[in-house]
Amino acid sequence: MKLTGKVAIVTGGGTGIGRGIVRSLAEAGARVVIAQRRVEKARAMAEMLRSEGFEAMAVGTDISKRPQVQELVARTLEHWGRVDVLVNNAAITGMPAIAPFLHCTDEQLDQIVEVNLKGTFICSQEVARVMVRQGGGSIIHISSVAAFAAQEGAAAYCATKAGIVGLTRAMALELAPYGIRVNCVAPGDILIETNEALIEELRARGISGHYARRIPLGRRGEPRDIGPAVAFLASEDAAYITGATLIIDGGFLIY
Repeated sequence: MKLTGKVAIVTGGGTGIGRGIVRSLAEAGARVVIAQRRVEKARAMAEMLRSEGFEAMAVGTDISKRPQVQELVARTLEHWGRVDVLVNNAAITGMPAIAPFLHCTDEQLDQIVEVNLKGTFICSQEVARVMVRQGGGSIIHISSVAAFAAQEGAAAYCATKAGIVGLTRAMALELAPYGIRVNCVAPGDILIETNEALIEELRARGISGHYARRIPLGRRGEPRDIGPAVAFLASEDAAYITGATLIIDGGFLIY
């Protein structure tokens, strides 16, 4: 699983699952561009990686704004001359994504859809145009088990994550003639800094939490459980895989 000489953009790569993805790509040899709305988070991650001998840069980006995504792509091309891998990881998730169906406002709905679905679409479109000129590439979306199992109080979030699975298939079909593979990873319950007490916080808002299941492997996942799978899908080891969604959930969905 080698990515030596490849250039990878990871949205939301400075926090949570994104950190595990960025590290795995860097360890596989990729030069990594960390795109984050809160640029200080991206800079901190990039500085950490550079201190360990990896190549990384940070770019402040709101993925729901096309001009900012275009600037991200332009800066990547200016710095490293190409884009081989795009990981669409940035999303509104956790408590900010909680919006019970009957009470979800237009503002909440717009925000979740703008970032989770439209942002993924915009980033993919802008990078795919570069990949077409290059003659190929790999695009990987980060969805969620919420695409397959409803989560209480998160109708808009579930809808966007299911939409990403459908987008994966449609993009894979249309971009295959250009040598661009498109795949998806659907993480389960991954422990990150913002969701350590998620169930307790949900219950405090009056949400039952009954949808939470026992994880057969006996633990919550960690970002390091997601990163290697993304690196695999980005590499030539996955050269005959496109349009697929890989569920990484410790068995959460099997019963």
